[in-house]
Amino acid sequence: MGHLVTIASCALNQWALDFEGNLSRIVQSIVEAKQQGAKLRVGPELEITGYGCLDHFLEQDTYMHSWEMYAILLQHPDCQDILLDVGMPVMHKGIRYNCRMISYGPRVLFIRPKLWLANDGNYREMRYFTPWMKPRHVETFALPRAIANITGQDEVDFGDAVLQTKDVVLGAETCEELFTPDAPHIDMSLDGIEIFTNSSGSHHELRKLDVRLNLITEATAKCGGVYLYANQRGCDGDRLYYDGCPLIVVNGKVVAQGSQFSLDDVEVISATVDLDDVRSYRSLMSHGIQSRTTPKYQRVKVALALSPSASTFDPRIVPNKPRPIRYHSPEEEIALGPACWLWDYLRRSKSAGFFLPLSGGIDSCATATIVHSMCRLVVAACAEGKAQVIEDARRAAGVAGSEYVPTDPAEFANRIFHTCYMGTENSSFETRKRATQLATDIGSYHVDLNMDSAVAAVRDVFVVVTGKRPLFRVHGGTDVENLALQNIQARLRMVLAYLFAQLLPWARSRKGGGGLLVLGSANVDECLRGYLTKYDCSSADINPIGGISKTDLKAFIAYACREFQMPVLQSFLDAVPTAELEPITATYVQSDEADMGMTYEELSVFGRLRKVDKCGPYSMFIKLYHEWTPRLSTEQIATKVKNFFFYYAINRHKQTVLTPSYHAEQYSPDDNRFDLRPFLIPNMRYGWAAKKIDAVVESLRERDGGAGKDE
Repeated sequence: MGHLVTIASCALNQWALDFEGNLSRIVQSIVEAKQQGAKLRVGPELEITGYGCLDHFLEQDTYMHSWEMYAILLQHPDCQDILLDVGMPVMHKGIRYNCRMISYGPRVLFIRPKLWLANDGNYREMRYFTPWMKPRHVETFALPRAIANITGQDEVDFGDAVLQTKDVVLGAETCEELFTPDAPHIDMSLDGIEIFTNSSGSHHELRKLDVRLNLITEATAKCGGVYLYANQRGCDGDRLYYDGCPLIVVNGKVVAQGSQFSLDDVEVISATVDLDDVRSYRSLMSHGIQSRTTPKYQRVKVALALSPSASTFDPRIVPNKPRPIRYHSPEEEIALGPACWLWDYLRRSKSAGFFLPLSGGIDSCATATIVHSMCRLVVAACAEGKAQVIEDARRAAGVAGSEYVPTDPAEFANRIFHTCYMGTENSSFETRKRATQLATDIGSYHVDLNMDSAVAAVRDVFVVVTGKRPLFRVHGGTDVENLALQNIQARLRMVLAYLFAQLLPWARSRKGGGGLLVLGSANVDECLRGYLTKYDCSSADINPIGGISKTDLKAFIAYACREFQMPVLQSFLDAVPTAELEPITATYVQSDEADMGMTYEELSVFGRLRKVDKCGPYSMFIKLYHEWTPRLSTEQIATKVKNFFFYYAINRHKQTVLTPSYHAEQYSPDDNRFDLRPFLIPNMRYGWAAKKIDAVVESLRERDGGAGKDE
């Protein structure tokens, strides 16, 4: 008859230190898992505290409150009669561990600490936790008295063990362990473990999901088994968006997959699997022979069967069939990921909405379009009757307690989204027109103003104090004067943005108080190059595009033009990127790429080589020589590489004050977390590396008889 087991995994939108809210969502997921007939429920990593507590994991209160929540969970009437795999931090012998709590009813079965910790990129787990670097080793853990009083146990096993029921053996590996070369599931499968659980706090990056899903499917494609993947979802209080996508895989084939982006706080997926399929899949001679020499895991036994007995077998219950994996295109990821991140930030910060300086350029256009995408998601969720979204939408719209339900994205945007075109004498009619049309189509509450008088007032203060009047370069001024006059405009826009963000809700007679969150709109390439004014209008509260390249933003706008049926977006794609901070003359119009001395496409390449491939100037030059020759001459490549590192070095200090941005790219220059490099680089020309590059250029010139030299 087969051995059929129904199992469930989930994605939860947990919030750092929201103990009661997190517990409520855990309980809801357990209830939904039981309603779907599941006998096992697996949740995300550190779900009781929220994954993103960071240095709060160093506080004793975090551990105390975790046990208090866990005590409630063990006794909760809705959490009985199901095997639970729950994540929380635990202190054992004075050492902090990231753990899985395995329980059934009011009884703790064992505690499994994480073996390998995530400690690069965005993650610093070894700052808070210690890895359990003792594979297959088990110790005794003394339960807190409050827990012992509930369970009747004084102690439980603590370590790298597995759980044996009457009909199956289950083992856990946590997030990072899946990504290690010698992942635990390999030895576990050879020792007869048939169900693997993986609880994660894995964040979204563009084009990253396939890497994760390939590892999950490959985990059982080679060794056989059932794999349950659970993940956190949502913004947990910082730059990351955890992108859910819970998964259930059998022998390398997906049988259930959850959504990657959603406004739902709780999503539970389940599948009925046949354990006999795993046993048949493993009937290879090599599997049996290798299993004879693999180390054995200590089994924690429990008198529980997950599959039905012969007397309760129901032939109408059938295993889930394999299904293709769903992926979003990068353009869809930009439309959905940052939009969900913005919604979480808005509803949990209790702000009155967003304020965006809308310049008429493609970056602020992309930011506004992401807000529009957010409004579309909210309206769609409200149409489905999502109670939490409706409640949050009412509060954000300033009508909490009313019967209001958003039905139109533009109408909802008019309540929570505010845009402003801050023009000067250097602004063009075209950018003002584009900004106004976009605001109209999106529905934002739009303000259009000229700030020439404010710019003149600041400039005149300098004239009065020094007796000298700075001029733009096109009027005969020096580069120093020209840059200073541009920066006056940019920084005043930041001042005005915060003034309007604080007072516009009051001016509109909005109830409930609270100001607007100011949105930044500097893309990842501009941040990397430092092509922005420190404390200008890119300085904001949060930035949904700060980790997205200009190339991807343009592809997103083209997608949105079609998908959202907004023809005005095409005019942004057709426009030449410009800061519009210098006077326009008959012979000169400021251009971003001309100012930078490199294209946005080239900046993306520099960024990936610098961060992802870990190249210094010399190795970057060698790689690009191989890739860009003969399209560019050797001298041109050398000049571009040296210029990139020069501007990167002199502008590195700007990264220390970058607006917190949605993390979407591995080459993000964010100084505060992801890119830990010094912000003062005295050797701005990278002298020795530059000499080595010049030596290569000269040797190639001599070898080729001058070929490749700039004409």
